[in-house]
Amino acid sequence: MKTQTFTASILQEEELFIARCLEIDIASQGKSEEEAIENLKEALELYFEPPCPTVMPKLRKFEVSIGADEFDRL
Repeated sequence: MKTQTFTASILQEEELFIARCLEIDIASQGKSEEEAIENLKEALELYFEPPCPTVMPKLRKFEVSIGADEFDRL
């Protein structure tokens, strides 16, 4: 796992501390500066986590016989 250093600005708003990553537009909060930073770390880890593989639907081609009379009505 690669480690990278980021910078956070921390503001106190009433009883909460807001930690905002300056390099990437991600923020988090906590009841203390330490909790706000820990929550910001978790948010950044989730941000950089590889996406879950998506299940692609199975595609199939098929033929349908359409009689001349039926085709004229379309």
